[in-house]
Amino acid sequence: MSDLPTTVPAAGLPERVTIYEVGPRDGLQNEQALVPTAVKAEFVQRLLAAGLPVVEATSFVHPRWVPQLADAAELMELLGEAGRDCPVLVPNERGLDRALELGCRHVAIFGSATETFAQKNLNRSLDEQFAMFEPTVRRARDAGLDVRAYVSMCFGDPWEGGVPVAQVVEVGKRLFDLGASQLSLGDTIGVGTAGHVTSLVRAFVDAGMSTDQLAMHFHDTYGQALANAYAALQAGITTYDASAGGLGGCPYAKSATGNLATEDLVWMLTGLGIEHGVDLGQVVATSAWMAEQLGRPSPSAVVRALAQSPT
Repeated sequence: MSDLPTTVPAAGLPERVTIYEVGPRDGLQNEQALVPTAVKAEFVQRLLAAGLPVVEATSFVHPRWVPQLADAAELMELLGEAGRDCPVLVPNERGLDRALELGCRHVAIFGSATETFAQKNLNRSLDEQFAMFEPTVRRARDAGLDVRAYVSMCFGDPWEGGVPVAQVVEVGKRLFDLGASQLSLGDTIGVGTAGHVTSLVRAFVDAGMSTDQLAMHFHDTYGQALANAYAALQAGITTYDASAGGLGGCPYAKSATGNLATEDLVWMLTGLGIEHGVDLGQVVATSAWMAEQLGRPSPSAVVRALAQSPT
């Protein structure tokens, strides 16, 4: 099956995309059991070896909030020089201090498009979050670091319901304008649909942002992640967050299930003739290995198919 999927390009799609791997951070932060630091390090190393150009390693958040990532500093030390180019999430200046001490070159902040989630996730109001992030981004940029901005609940909120597109654009642009190089739009609870994706991307472009400044972060709660990724491809988006094996969720939003699986995305991109630079077999093997570490099957359809099929 090594010659599958058959490549049949579609007109009007990007020639190449970047897969932003979030499995080690966004994937493992929602696990019930603590994953040993050495296993996390091997996970990151395997993903890098599979050709993934960006692998987000961990988060410097207080252990009380995300105990699964309490070993962030130890992990970065294990990864050594290779880990310095792996992005890390920094929720505030304290997190940035830790990232700077370890020589990290890429950090990310994580904002909310809705009032309720900002209160629950950040303990700030929707408006107050910008004042919290501004010094973090400024100091990171002054230190020569690249900064990415995530905005969550872009397509729906479990407490507030639908989120107006104009509200998402306003929040997203304010986060980006703090000094980020890229804005990742998160469908945190997976309620987005293809037309909604098209509308949101168009609204950001109409507001002055270019498609290369945007990334998409889909969850597969309702089975829409790949359809939404295809709609984003049609809209010109070239960066996609994905999680090896479909791991992940959100510890502050119980209706958020796994991320778009890296393998499922790679399979679709390969079939469309879109370059991505990722070795599918190596990622599948890595996700099958991690599923063994976690003691359960991978949620990824492609992993389930290929890990049991002759090649």
